[in-house]
Amino acid sequence: MVPFAIFLVCASVYAATAAGRLTRPSPNNHYVHLANAWLHGRLDLGSSAPGTNDWACFDTLEKGPCPEGRYSFSGPDAERYRWYVSFPPLPAVLLLPVVAVFGLTTLDALFWVLFAGLGPALLFVVLRFLCESGRSRRSVAEDLLVTAIFAVGSVYYFVAVQGTVWFAAHVCAVAFVCLFLLWALGGRRPLLAGLALGLAVACRPATLLLAPFFLIEARTAPEGGAAERSWGPWLRRVARFAIPLGLVGIALMWHNQARFGDPFELGHRFLQVRWRARIETWGLFSTHYLPRNLTVFLLSLPWLIESSPFIRITRHGLALWFTTPNLLWSLWPKRVDSTIVALWAAVLPTALCTLLYQNTGWVQFGYRFSLDYLPLLLVLVALSRRRFGFVFAACAVFAIVVNTFGAVTFDRYDQFYDTDLTQDVIFQPD
Repeated sequence: MVPFAIFLVCASVYAATAAGRLTRPSPNNHYVHLANAWLHGRLDLGSSAPGTNDWACFDTLEKGPCPEGRYSFSGPDAERYRWYVSFPPLPAVLLLPVVAVFGLTTLDALFWVLFAGLGPALLFVVLRFLCESGRSRRSVAEDLLVTAIFAVGSVYYFVAVQGTVWFAAHVCAVAFVCLFLLWALGGRRPLLAGLALGLAVACRPATLLLAPFFLIEARTAPEGGAAERSWGPWLRRVARFAIPLGLVGIALMWHNQARFGDPFELGHRFLQVRWRARIETWGLFSTHYLPRNLTVFLLSLPWLIESSPFIRITRHGLALWFTTPNLLWSLWPKRVDSTIVALWAAVLPTALCTLLYQNTGWVQFGYRFSLDYLPLLLVLVALSRRRFGFVFAACAVFAIVVNTFGAVTFDRYDQFYDTDLTQDVIFQPD
């Protein structure tokens, strides 16, 4: 009953915070358009983009991007240049029944606000399982506190109340990441763990790098005794884990092949965006982007200004430790065991992948790409065996205040956010 209560409370808080967004389709409802296209028997969206923000345009003749700055084509060009949603498609799959009824008028923000309640509820289930299996010594109250930090004291809060394409993908992925954690612990449910991770990947591809968590957990599972130390049982578990994960991967590759003639082409390099030149020069992932991304990840703070409203936030968002300082408790566990090793083995490559991406997460309140691994970091906080004393509680209060401010103001009260549109401004100008 407690997880269900968490779901109801969180969904209600998110709905109340989203407010008017729930009464109309979101301004960037890419997944609704994708689901609608499928229902009409097509993979593309036609010769005109539904908007001007992150739609992919594919030149079917040259097999590359369309001419820059164009969002509609007519005559012979209408057949040559086709528009697509390049974001991984699972959120559109979940929307299919709703879109089948309401079409393009689907209230996607309402759907994702309700879905967002699943993430904290499932994280609490993971935390309690850790206690029941003897890995954690936290009380129910302490696990509820960690869950609250995730729900309203992290960037998940501002993401949960948006509803638009980029944020919907995170909300969707978080639920499946939590299920992956639950079923991967001890390598106990290989098929379900593989399926959950595959579905997370179908929302956010970087989550594929969480797979080492299962590989290590399956190898160090305690229940098998001496026989479990041989490689045979581990290989069988890994095979069962890989089957559903591989099937989801095959489905995604088929989707890519059917659209772009390349199973490994996601379509992001066809985005009609102003910074296409840097993608063409450096690719979607490169060490070239690492210094800027690390700056946002570690150093981005609110700017203090002399006139009202007295603070301003860069569109690149705030540093992860600033929005959720409780995450620092994950860095100093009293005792390191195999589960902590497995969690870090999953977190570090996933975090590095996002830090090498061509985008900081722009436009955002806080570092939203951390949601690919944030549930694991909070599990690490719970497993740290550090006391949740006054300082931890004070940090939790600070995190909830900061992220409530972000959830309420982001994309509503522009006076709190920098007006730069170039992506060049990270620190407060001189």
